[in-house]
Amino acid sequence: MRILGHRGASHDAPENTLAAFQLALDQGADGVELDARLCGSGEVVVFHDARLERLTGASGRVADTPWDALARLEVRAGPPGAPAGRIPLLAEVLEALPRSAFINVELKSEDLAGTAVAGAAGALLAAGRHEDHLVVSSFEPRCLVRLALGYPRIPRGLLLDPDRPQWLQRTVLLPLLARDAVHPEAAHIREADVRRWHVGGRQVAVWTVDDPDVARRLRAWGVDACITNRPGALRAALGR
Repeated sequence: MRILGHRGASHDAPENTLAAFQLALDQGADGVELDARLCGSGEVVVFHDARLERLTGASGRVADTPWDALARLEVRAGPPGAPAGRIPLLAEVLEALPRSAFINVELKSEDLAGTAVAGAAGALLAAGRHEDHLVVSSFEPRCLVRLALGYPRIPRGLLLDPDRPQWLQRTVLLPLLARDAVHPEAAHIREADVRRWHVGGRQVAVWTVDDPDVARRLRAWGVDACITNRPGALRAALGR
């Protein structure tokens, strides 16, 4: 079972920073999960929130802030004592991570304009070194549609939102949009789900799994990947 650092080793370093991604690999992760969205000048940046306040202390929307301003900010939200990091471009992360590292790129969008991240991220991924070691996921169906139309060869998966109707996501959106993978939340998955999705040819990546006992159960069920804030702890518990 693959172990992916959720926004890197986000329990031990500021999330979605180059330091967090490197630390996840150092802790034994097979790769990382990260968030990609468009900034105000059109670049694809690696940042989870729609707004800047929680992570940087600055104010405003990422979608309204140009890259030259974002590049000057520090990501301060992290564990006590961890040094601040900076917001990276997706292109920087793809260049920094080794070719062997698996990358799960989650597309973030709050409106129709933001779904253009699918095309921008798709272009970077199609031209990069990780074509055999990646998947693109999203909660936003329109992002997956745009990715499928522009870059049909890039593996794509649907993130199942526990706050949305499950029947709609599992029986309508998943068959239409997610050819390659499904990403359920850990509390909303059963062994029968894993078997059914595997029969349909989809890999199963579960989020966010920090409890080693839960990870062991998921591995026994045949889950393909666990997304975790604590990759070191899961690697120590599960071994190689």
